[in-house]
Amino acid sequence: MQQHTEESPLLEAAQPVSTDPEILKHDLFYQRFTPARKRVIVALISWAAVIPFLAAGSFIPSIPEIARELDSTGPIISLAVSLSIITGSIGSLSWATYSGSYGRRTIFLISIPCLCIGSVGVAMSHSVPVLLFWRVVQAFGASSGMSVGGGAIGDIYRLEERGTAMGVFFGASLVGPAVAPLCGGLATHYFSWRHAQWWLFFMGLLALIPVYLFLPETLDPEKLRYWGATEEHKKPIFLNPFASLGVLRSPNVCIITLAGTTTLVTDFVLMVPLAYTIGKQYNITNEALIGAFFLPAGLGNIIGAPLAGRLSDSTVVAWRKRRGNTWVPEDRLRASLLGAGVFVPLSVLLSGLTTQFVPGTPGIVLNLVWLFMNGIGVDFVLSPSSAYYVDILHSRSAETMAASGAFRGLIISLITTIILPTINTIGIAATGGLFAGIAWLGFGLILLTIKYGDRMRAWVDVGYSTVRDN
Repeated sequence: MQQHTEESPLLEAAQPVSTDPEILKHDLFYQRFTPARKRVIVALISWAAVIPFLAAGSFIPSIPEIARELDSTGPIISLAVSLSIITGSIGSLSWATYSGSYGRRTIFLISIPCLCIGSVGVAMSHSVPVLLFWRVVQAFGASSGMSVGGGAIGDIYRLEERGTAMGVFFGASLVGPAVAPLCGGLATHYFSWRHAQWWLFFMGLLALIPVYLFLPETLDPEKLRYWGATEEHKKPIFLNPFASLGVLRSPNVCIITLAGTTTLVTDFVLMVPLAYTIGKQYNITNEALIGAFFLPAGLGNIIGAPLAGRLSDSTVVAWRKRRGNTWVPEDRLRASLLGAGVFVPLSVLLSGLTTQFVPGTPGIVLNLVWLFMNGIGVDFVLSPSSAYYVDILHSRSAETMAASGAFRGLIISLITTIILPTINTIGIAATGGLFAGIAWLGFGLILLTIKYGDRMRAWVDVGYSTVRDN
């Protein structure tokens, strides 16, 4: 493996395409599918990636009702959220690791049925332990969407197109957070929370059928292990999913993952306790109305992700031209500064202040604005960051996204258990201020990576990609 030093930059100016066989090879690799076929692939994997958000988002507004029906408490049922995040992290690592050998399509065809079975189990649960068990199964099945889908994006799009494609993927998949809480709230208020879980089962089937019929294999054929094609391939392989966490030895991946965690946690601070913060402050008990409060954040996600992806691509092109055709991957992260430095921290800070000090309709309207701002800001950080992972570790794109997602999930699962106790102890406004400060620390980490990213890559070489194999 080639070692990169501080004196030997990771990515130098591209050689002319016509004289570089490695670049020619990758050009042919990206021409396997027509633009129209690529759009179909993005649509299919986006639909598959909607499912995890539907599973999580439809559950949160139902927590008070589930607690009453199962004779439990809100904090206890909220443990299902933390447990599903941890399970999703482990599942994402597992699916991503095996997708690098058996392909993206195969993993989707195995994981989506697992989601469907888990959803049926949750719908039929009559005790808290049984509910928690089936939430684990459901979360494990749902966890393939983002990491394997992100890997498929890296399989089919060139460097200069990847950010836009990743943004469209994020934006389309994040329709889930926009509609799931409202649908879950409607089902809980007018029918039962169990209906929301049956709805998830049918959504899983509606994802499985088109994936089976229309999704081609996107993984490089040279890496694909065809089941039963040879005597060797008839033997199952056992891969260590936690080996993917080795990419976190890279300071670049680790620091940007930390920055993404400080961003994403603000979303959970706003959303998880919503029924106990905004709902309580403004006397809103209708689960459907509480679910409707998730719509502005979801709309912000849908708008913000494609914008952030396109902005990150244009930033890469502009800075590459400015540097005399030398590509520095950290330039993509410049597209995340507005979200990390302004939208994300201010949204959680202002929401806390508004909820505590602004009563009535003005407070509700302002909170809707802050939720929308947070939705845009989170995607302005996560979308360029995800494309950055694919840029610097192209051959391990799905594993890198899974490792970063698992790390974020572990931290966030721990934090979600203390959100309500923190609000009860220091108040809504102080909690918002606390997490706004944490988000600004994440902004500082992104600035640090942009400035010193080349030196950080020289510290630990985890097999970084170059302009010739991207």
